[in-house]
Amino acid sequence: MAKKSIYIEAELDFAEQQLSKWKQYIDENPYDKVDDRKELMKTKTGGAYYAVVQTKEAIQKALRDTMKEYLALLKEVNSMREVEEAKKEARGSATVPHRMQH
Repeated sequence: MAKKSIYIEAELDFAEQQLSKWKQYIDENPYDKVDDRKELMKTKTGGAYYAVVQTKEAIQKALRDTMKEYLALLKEVNSMREVEEAKKEARGSATVPHRMQH
């Protein structure tokens, strides 16, 4: 396998791993079940209170953006895989039928 081909294969594998992570994140954070993200903040006097650190709307926008990026990357990966497969077929890397091996 040529060096360039190995590089492209590695890049495609990496992109597919990223797609898997994004998909898992989207699955684990349903759009309609999002709430404001709050964290415990401490006061100078030793007290504590909860403060909104990310609003529901901001989280939903992040989910939408992630989904857009997911779909764009998925389209690109599928296109690149098709090109790589076409190159392999053009080079004759397909398996040789048993009757023709001898």
